[in-house]
Amino acid sequence: MSKVSETTLEIDLRALEHNFRYLKSKLGAETKLLAVVKAFAYGSDMVSVSKKLEGLGVDYFAVAYVKEGVLLRDAGIRTPILVLHPQAVNFDTLIERFLEPSLYSPRILKEFLKVAEAKNQKKYPVHIKFNTGLNRLGFWENDVDWILKHLNGTNAIKIKSIFSHLAASEDENEKDFSLKQIKSFKKSSSELAEKIGYQPIRHMLNTSGILNYTEAQFEMVRSGIGLYGYANDAQIDSELKPVASLKSIISQIHKIEPNESVGYNRAYKSDGYRVIATLPLGHADGIGRHYGGGNTMVLLNGKLVPIIGNVCMDMIMIDVTGADCKEGDEVIIFGGNHSAEDFANSAQTISYEILTAISQRVTRKIKE
Repeated sequence: MSKVSETTLEIDLRALEHNFRYLKSKLGAETKLLAVVKAFAYGSDMVSVSKKLEGLGVDYFAVAYVKEGVLLRDAGIRTPILVLHPQAVNFDTLIERFLEPSLYSPRILKEFLKVAEAKNQKKYPVHIKFNTGLNRLGFWENDVDWILKHLNGTNAIKIKSIFSHLAASEDENEKDFSLKQIKSFKKSSSELAEKIGYQPIRHMLNTSGILNYTEAQFEMVRSGIGLYGYANDAQIDSELKPVASLKSIISQIHKIEPNESVGYNRAYKSDGYRVIATLPLGHADGIGRHYGGGNTMVLLNGKLVPIIGNVCMDMIMIDVTGADCKEGDEVIIFGGNHSAEDFANSAQTISYEILTAISQRVTRKIKE
């Protein structure tokens, strides 16, 4: 295996395919799979990941914002793309690029309907989101008649799907709440479908929902973090393969004496003779200051060593005392057996955050 010569995020498309097929194996034969590729495909590479998934036959993509959908269309992606959090100012572009909006509030529905009618659209596909307890975006149960009132008399738009989002699908202690959400969604989606006279696609389950609430698969499910190798469950994580590995190199090694300090604010002070290595990445690359202080480990030639002191904008320092290493050696920040989940847990955060935080200035290397 070749070693990196600079800070690099390796993206393993073989691992992506493995995860895709694993998740598909958990679905009913007719259940569609929507791949969530927002935030640069969870910090990896949106275009490469989407092209791979399109080739594997994914049914839908989801992005957060219109500009992300435009990026995919410009790259030649033709699979339907749901925009989860569109803003009215971008509706013209959304229609021009044939992206499909989530209509999540009275204001957004009315604004989109106005633009669609002005552009003489016929049955433009839209997605109606219901809020069943996450309390971020979505219509309420009692908004069904309001929605119908604004759909009657126009053929500019057509409901392609009805969806919602579980708040705690990975938490067994919140199972009653999740079941309550599913019940609410069934009620709202059934009422809306009955009144419009046809059954749109329904989808509610995220990755943890796919694994924990198979009875609520409906016509489609959504997966984000699971495609990238994580499932919020240690047992399932062992069945998945992390797609992204962040690697760097040792730029310089210092030998310091007792009571010497390292980095800004002298946040680290040695308790004896120590060997310190500097790596070329920092909080501008997504490694926040909360990863400093000695609690977070990186992997150096098979040995876990701590990040010490304060993380700098472009550098971190690690304690390599006792490690067999030299300048230019590769260091694995996360990847493989030292997962992003392990790395994130040490700073009391989650894999989603570290994965999506990796700066676009970090070199991406696609592995087929």
